[in-house]
Amino acid sequence: MVNFLCEYINKKGVGIVKEYKNKKLPRATAKRLPLYLRNLKILETTGVTRIKSKDFSTITQVPAATIRRDFSYLGELGRSGYGYDVSYLIDVFSEILAADDEKRIALVGFGNLGKALANNNFRRNDNLEITCVFDNNPELIGQTIDGFHIYGMDEFKAVTEKNGVTVAISTVPSQYAQEAIDTIVEAGITAILNFAPDRVNVPKHVNMRYIDLTTELLTLIFFDSHYQNRPLVATS
Repeated sequence: MVNFLCEYINKKGVGIVKEYKNKKLPRATAKRLPLYLRNLKILETTGVTRIKSKDFSTITQVPAATIRRDFSYLGELGRSGYGYDVSYLIDVFSEILAADDEKRIALVGFGNLGKALANNNFRRNDNLEITCVFDNNPELIGQTIDGFHIYGMDEFKAVTEKNGVTVAISTVPSQYAQEAIDTIVEAGITAILNFAPDRVNVPKHVNMRYIDLTTELLTLIFFDSHYQNRPLVATS
């Protein structure tokens, strides 16, 4: 029997994936796409080639109806009774999220967390790279540590423009975070990942994501205690 989905992909896959990149999605759906992509990649590494929304719901803890609705915004990604082709979904979501585009990243704050992030430097994704590091500690500025030259924050705009940086990660403590974020925004960076849990003020056009390690750990502990038969989903 001819596999409908494979035939569909072979005939329309390349063009349709490019069309998806320009789709206007609801914000709630867009926020779930990285979650879907991460878990689809995990499935692919374990040899899973297709999956139904009910089974994907168990993995992601997103209701099956929500998954089907999210996917429907992108057209016919699957087929009733068959489910979804995992590799094709990965292609679609990677294109939408520009996961294959090179992104140069500025790291602000070179304390213990900053050093850990710099040393890791997104080894699992060749398209993400920390290219420049900043700090306001006079003892660090001008030093080269673990292959990274440490710049002062007064050099942020000039250095990031020279390096083509479009994303910033801030590991600055909460009490100094607003000042650091202001400098990042003034340099024209509109995508910022902030490891300080306290909210900061940014213009509406700037996209901020907050990572609170304490909250994440407490969530993990809660799920481990109360949902041992439903493991916590991979979210990044």
